[in-house]
Amino acid sequence: MVFIPDVTDGNTTFTLGKGERLGFVIPVHGWRPPLLVRNFIRKLTVRQAEGAYTYLVCTAGDSIGKAADIFRSDLSKRGMTLSAAFTLIMPESYVGLPMMDVDPAEKEAAKLRQAKEDLQGFAELIYNKVEKEQLVKGPIPWFFSGPVGSYFVNRLVSDKKFHVAEERCIRCGKCAEVCPVGDIAGGKGLSPTWQHNGRCLTCFSCYHHCPTHAIAFGKRTEGKGQYYLTEDKMNS
Repeated sequence: MVFIPDVTDGNTTFTLGKGERLGFVIPVHGWRPPLLVRNFIRKLTVRQAEGAYTYLVCTAGDSIGKAADIFRSDLSKRGMTLSAAFTLIMPESYVGLPMMDVDPAEKEAAKLRQAKEDLQGFAELIYNKVEKEQLVKGPIPWFFSGPVGSYFVNRLVSDKKFHVAEERCIRCGKCAEVCPVGDIAGGKGLSPTWQHNGRCLTCFSCYHHCPTHAIAFGKRTEGKGQYYLTEDKMNS
């Protein structure tokens, strides 16, 4: 298993073993694959990938638009063909726009119960190398992945609105620890500082993991909740 943020700036060449599957598990950002993932695919080389069973599992709070189609196109430019693609609906975590918030507790629990069942089904299909699409594209996918997705990428993917309420920050360093792209300077005993280096994904991992809810995204997160998946939630 490879964590994409760990290899983006390093070795992006891999070799498949005989009969080995090639899989990608990614979130959906703004009805598109995250910029980090798309940049990784542009540099990716997989030896012996021809004819390999290649699958995609993408998580989303409601729908993915044309995210899987975009991913398929990016992959084909690197000489790889997508054999199967699945959408795993998970609790909502994007809170960066008005009217967008985490799910109520009851809806969150229902989504997790369904996700556990769906994931088992996906695993069986992947194990048996079944070529299939099971996607939740939602209404007018071209619009959400097109104009809306473009607005998201060009206007909303930024760390400039993130800040910390110093009076609530306990300087635990959790936000810096969970940032997948190392965009937060800090650590235990220090207040977080976003680096404005263009790496931020606005994934809100820092916001959701803060134990005192001390991180905000401008005024857009005022009064909004937090969510991140824990083992006890998945097993409940």
